[in-house]
Amino acid sequence: METKAKVITLKNDGLSNREVARQTGLNRETVSKYWEEYKRRRYELMCKDAGIDEKQIQEELLKTPKYTVNGRVKRKYTAKIEERLKEILKSEKRKDAILGQGHKQALTNKQIFKIIHDEGFDIGQSTINNALSRLRVKPKQVHIRQTYDYGDRLEYDFGEVELVIGGVTGTYHMAVFTSAASRLRWVKLYTNQKKPVFMDSHVKFFEFIGGCCREVVYDNMKNVVTKFIGKNEKELNPDLIKMSVYYGFKINVTNCFSGHEKGAVEKSVDVIRTELFAVTYMFNTLDDAQVYSDAKLLKLNESSKFAEEKPHLLPAMPPLELAEIITAKVDKTALISVDTVKYSVPEELVGRSVIVKKYHDEIRVYWNNAEACRHRRAFGNGKMIVDIMHYLKTFIKKPGAVNNSIALKSIPKLKAVFDTYYSKKPRDFIEVLMENKHLEINEIIKLFQEKTKSKAEFNAIVVVRPISSIDMRSRSSMADYAQLIRGGVRV
Repeated sequence: METKAKVITLKNDGLSNREVARQTGLNRETVSKYWEEYKRRRYELMCKDAGIDEKQIQEELLKTPKYTVNGRVKRKYTAKIEERLKEILKSEKRKDAILGQGHKQALTNKQIFKIIHDEGFDIGQSTINNALSRLRVKPKQVHIRQTYDYGDRLEYDFGEVELVIGGVTGTYHMAVFTSAASRLRWVKLYTNQKKPVFMDSHVKFFEFIGGCCREVVYDNMKNVVTKFIGKNEKELNPDLIKMSVYYGFKINVTNCFSGHEKGAVEKSVDVIRTELFAVTYMFNTLDDAQVYSDAKLLKLNESSKFAEEKPHLLPAMPPLELAEIITAKVDKTALISVDTVKYSVPEELVGRSVIVKKYHDEIRVYWNNAEACRHRRAFGNGKMIVDIMHYLKTFIKKPGAVNNSIALKSIPKLKAVFDTYYSKKPRDFIEVLMENKHLEINEIIKLFQEKTKSKAEFNAIVVVRPISSIDMRSRSSMADYAQLIRGGVRV
């Protein structure tokens, strides 16, 4: 538009088309076109003929010039290429009919371009992309904006985040809830997206907010939809149905490939990932990462209106217990197998069948309706989680078995104490463990360290006494001397 204005200004100054073209760098024909169009539109406005649309003429007079490219002849994109593209798209429709609309094996634009290129057509990727966009005629959807009352709607989704935990980079999973009305955001970090995790995140969130909304919205994840029946019918996960009955919420599942139907939580996943973990992403443990995210969410949720929404929630319920209950046989090494992982149990249960409650993060073992032990849950084929306290009675009988036992080697700090101070006195080591088995293992290690430190300080004492002061004929002097030697004091 600036160039057009300059042309008109120079022509009004009386310059020729050639001179104007020289000063603007335009073709003389372009200069002539701008000038003639300007004069014609001005003349129409000044004549003021009946029925003239002055606004339309003004718009035409002040319109920014555009190059017309519609008439250009496509030199490489030929009718033959278009026909071939149509054949490929027809074959894709046949594939949809066979595999179903939800399949994920559709040809990409890049793959279609490779097919065309391999067949000898000299054409560019962008040209093929534009042609496919034109040939794949899809009706545009209208998205209707929604508004929700307090307590009406929660939205749920999983997201992934890359974190460095204990020096190891890995992919972790964020269970995210968002309130559609108050915009409250909440996240819990997990190592997977399995059903126990899915269910646990609900219990934790409902406990956090002290109630529940009347509806929770999900996409078509496996934890929600067990299977599709026909085109529109869906069979829901029975455990989710039980949870909805317990807490009183309605289950709402979006249409397939329609993430915009739960846009609030889709946005929350991105916001949480960037606001919480774009700068800080290295932690010692996953628990540390969760403590950090909880603190950051308090700040992030300051702008939410959850305080106004809370009175509108359904009444709070006691946390729903979500354990999966199984029976396990204790083998001769006092181990049970739970999902390919071995866990130790108290040695007196060898040969018995015990009840195991599997939670997403721990297992609890029961015998005679009483809890026998619990372990933090592990995942992975062949892993072994052993508690040395489960074998103390056996170790007292067989102290020589302590040194190379998996139970001891699974606790490197405790193994180091044993090797340094108790390798020749394993029974003393086990007796200390038995006396303090009510303590946590970290407390016991600290106790051992304090005991060995005191012993080392005692051994470092040097008693200096004149030889003449020790009367070898005196029984009391000899007894003192013997007592010092037994105590490890260098005399």
